[in-house]
Amino acid sequence: MTVPVFLADPADLARAEFAFGGPEGRHAAAVRRLRAGERLDLTDGAGTVAECVVLDAGRDSLRVEVLRRYDVPVPSPRLVVVQGLPKGDRGELAVEMMTEAGVDVIVPWAAARCVTQWKGERGAKSLARWRSTTREAGKQSRRFHLPEVTEPATTAAVATLLSAAALGVVLHEEASAPLSTLPLPVGGDIVVVVGPEGGVSEEEIAAFRAAEAVPALLGPTVLRTSTAGVAAAAVLQARTGRW
Repeated sequence: MTVPVFLADPADLARAEFAFGGPEGRHAAAVRRLRAGERLDLTDGAGTVAECVVLDAGRDSLRVEVLRRYDVPVPSPRLVVVQGLPKGDRGELAVEMMTEAGVDVIVPWAAARCVTQWKGERGAKSLARWRSTTREAGKQSRRFHLPEVTEPATTAAVATLLSAAALGVVLHEEASAPLSTLPLPVGGDIVVVVGPEGGVSEEEIAAFRAAEAVPALLGPTVLRTSTAGVAAAAVLQARTGRW
């Protein structure tokens, strides 16, 4: 059986033995029902991992011993996906799949043709749900570097991100170059822009071209905005050797 992963405080990971409590410890003890002698991996989500064994199980916490501690290198090149805001819960689906596929940074983008608008309290709640989704999907997929979900970006901010990238790509159904054929950098950031349901506007394409981004095609079919990011990530992960 796969060893379960939980998030822990970095200070606890430095100890030889400690009480693992809080929401994560409660989940391990009361929901996963881990018992003495069973294994679990704890991480701070920033690359530090502690392989642990349960010494004693309480109702809502565990006493654990650290067997081995190590750091996972930061992947390179870094994969950044700018995600146009999808409708409904499709945004969380996109974030979940991109986390599982190894995307390093997810940038919510308020594109011109977005039906969904993140404003005020609704926007704050949506952002919190995306971040919670990365934590849960990261644990399930045994990721020790959890992806960062940034604050929502404007088109101007996305253009700045693209101009600083080692490679900037805009997925577009009318592009002539397949993503699978683009020359890739060995380091730095690969930034991929995924438009919303209504697509990327001409003004946005012009701004991104001015930032030296390359329009690219995923394939002969048109993917939903919630699945295009993970499809692009899979292509790039395989081509960069991260998979």
